[in-house]
Amino acid sequence: MAPRGAAPILPLALALTAVAAVSWARGPSGTLWFRQGCAALGRCCPGRDPTCAARGPPRCFCDQACREVRDCCPDYARACPAVSCVVAEWSGWSRCVKPCQVSYRLRQRRVLQEPRNGGAPCPPLEERAGCVEYWSHQGVECQQSLLPALITTGSYGKEREKRGVPKKQEIIGYCVQFRLGPVPGSCQQVRAPHAQWTRYLTQGHTVCVRCEWPAQDARSRRCYGDGGGAGGHQLSLWQAAGHPRCRGTWERLGQLRDCSCPEVHSLVFL
Repeated sequence: MAPRGAAPILPLALALTAVAAVSWARGPSGTLWFRQGCAALGRCCPGRDPTCAARGPPRCFCDQACREVRDCCPDYARACPAVSCVVAEWSGWSRCVKPCQVSYRLRQRRVLQEPRNGGAPCPPLEERAGCVEYWSHQGVECQQSLLPALITTGSYGKEREKRGVPKKQEIIGYCVQFRLGPVPGSCQQVRAPHAQWTRYLTQGHTVCVRCEWPAQDARSRRCYGDGGGAGGHQLSLWQAAGHPRCRGTWERLGQLRDCSCPEVHSLVFL
């Protein structure tokens, strides 16, 4: 015979079991249990996606916008970590897009890892730089009439291919020193990495400009715009390749076999 008062014990036990089950499903504040959260959902969605919601209660989301709306699942940061874009190294510079005229060259890089979950976006995948080629794509020498003198940073002279140079003949280059006249403010307003050298152009400074193949004329072995035909200290014009608004005048000081200017003031004719 059951003792008096035993009958109510079973319903009370069942009630406590039900409460424990609810507590287990919800867990302590800020935690998730089995079949809840982004890890259980198995998805991390871009933008705002109403379908990217984990089971509740309470209902929570695993999309990128949940950070702003503040309805992310507690395990969002762990299950959907931010992944920034990763890109490869730059390719080599291409040939000039259009030979025999002022044009541009290209270099590119590819994406190795797309950004996810609010990671840093990809940087530019293409860059352009001004250039001139004196040979057509068929190997025919161009007729030169490029004025004013086109100049760019001296590092371009090391990069460009020396096409058309006879194997058994050395093409001798030379250096010309100029004193810069007034330099427009547009030379300072540049963002492209390949054109940063124009920031160092300052009125009154001496620059060294290298004349070398293939910028040399095949007959005279001189570069157009080097001021060799001007008498005395006559002013002539120059223009930065790839930055058309950066142009001015300079005064020829003399010709040297080798350039001796600082790197930021060492340029090359195009």
